[in-house]
Amino acid sequence: MSATPLPTPDPARPGDTGYMAIQDTPEFVHLRARFRRFVFPMTGLFLTWYFLYVLLSTYAPDFMARKVAGNITTGLVMGLLQFVSTFAITMIYARWADRSFDTAAADLGERVLAHPGHTTREDHR
Repeated sequence: MSATPLPTPDPARPGDTGYMAIQDTPEFVHLRARFRRFVFPMTGLFLTWYFLYVLLSTYAPDFMARKVAGNITTGLVMGLLQFVSTFAITMIYARWADRSFDTAAADLGERVLAHPGHTTREDHR
């Protein structure tokens, strides 16, 4: 993707650091879309899994009380798998971000900081 010129903050608006204009650039729009394409489905998947556990605990106590091995029940296994899935999602996200998101976000961030019209909050104090 070719780099588009960055907009300059509006000096007539005190406190304008240019974020509102930058968020409309194709690079930022692409980053936001890429982030949402990963995070929203992953969040939906986890919430479905979590609510399945809660609903089974509420409405299928016999199923959740079924012994798998010794005193270990289906409910206990599913509860422990909640922790496993949380850590797995965290690792998947970290790997995804390292490989395909952070580099592009850092490149855009460097371009914004290097842009001559860029200001920071400290510049306005």
